[in-house]
Amino acid sequence: MTKQLTVAVVGATGAVGTKMMEQLIKRNFPIGDIKFLASARSAGKPIEFNGETYTIEEATPEAFEGVNVALFSAGGSVSAVLAPEAAKRGAVVIDNTSHFRMDPDVPLVVPEVNRGDLAKHKGIIANPNCSTIQMMAALEPIRQAFGLTKIIVSTYQAVSGAGVSAIQELKAQSANWDAGKDVEANILPSGSDKRHYPIARNVIPQIDKFTDNGFTYEEMKMINETKKIMHSPELKVAATCVRVPVVSGHSESVYLEVEKEATVQEIFEVLRNAPGVVLQDDIATQTYPMPIYAEGEDATFVGRIRQDLDNKKGFHIWIVSDNLLKGAALNSIQIAEAMLEDNLL
Repeated sequence: MTKQLTVAVVGATGAVGTKMMEQLIKRNFPIGDIKFLASARSAGKPIEFNGETYTIEEATPEAFEGVNVALFSAGGSVSAVLAPEAAKRGAVVIDNTSHFRMDPDVPLVVPEVNRGDLAKHKGIIANPNCSTIQMMAALEPIRQAFGLTKIIVSTYQAVSGAGVSAIQELKAQSANWDAGKDVEANILPSGSDKRHYPIARNVIPQIDKFTDNGFTYEEMKMINETKKIMHSPELKVAATCVRVPVVSGHSESVYLEVEKEATVQEIFEVLRNAPGVVLQDDIATQTYPMPIYAEGEDATFVGRIRQDLDNKKGFHIWIVSDNLLKGAALNSIQIAEAMLEDNLL
């Protein structure tokens, strides 16, 4: 009999937290007890889960007493303070923020790629960036078969990656455009940056703030996380991250170079057998991944696979996934499931 676990969800009312709750129910995660934790401002409010009403509790260190698994999705500052406190009290923290991702003592895990790293945890496991997760799911099978020396990725990222407020702003801007009214922008490209631009009818080549090297923090996340997850510090990775007026579902155009020569058909075969990946590639029927069809789906969809015209070891690939599911909530729950299966909980 699968043991029943006490689960805590921190940040349950956010875009990712809501999806986490849905996934816990959908995947029949073995919950004996569950608690929902948030700031003092939200404490005391009711929250519905699996047909029952619970009361949100204040997220304090003591609230994690007796918790087996703590799912965090309430921002890096909250995780920085409370994740170590939860781990200290015996909980395994699965953190969806960027705070711990590059900590050498914290595993950064996509279960289909580096599940073995879970055994090294010291109480905290980091969930990678949404755009990194789907790229890893698609590229790791290729790396296993043919090796991998270089990745250049350009992303087309949905506004849901910036939270519920960004979704609301896109909808409000779109409505105002159509009504001929003034369009107000307060969130994108980054709420904490100096200037904000409309996303409706627009494409913004900035996600998060800029670093000193000219790349954004989002781009550096993809670069550094890819190397950590694949245990390949020597891997050449470059990223350009772009926000597009899509509600959910990140898309990525990836150029990669393999070590051993391969054909498109050989890459097809590898991806057809890859866990969590669905190959959608038939130009005769115009079949390829699109975010509108990936929304609500668990898989990472891959298509438009072409060999580079000037480099036999170069390939172009199109990758699409629901950023709130495989890119966040689903990957978190899959980490918890893998830990349970591997007797790490």
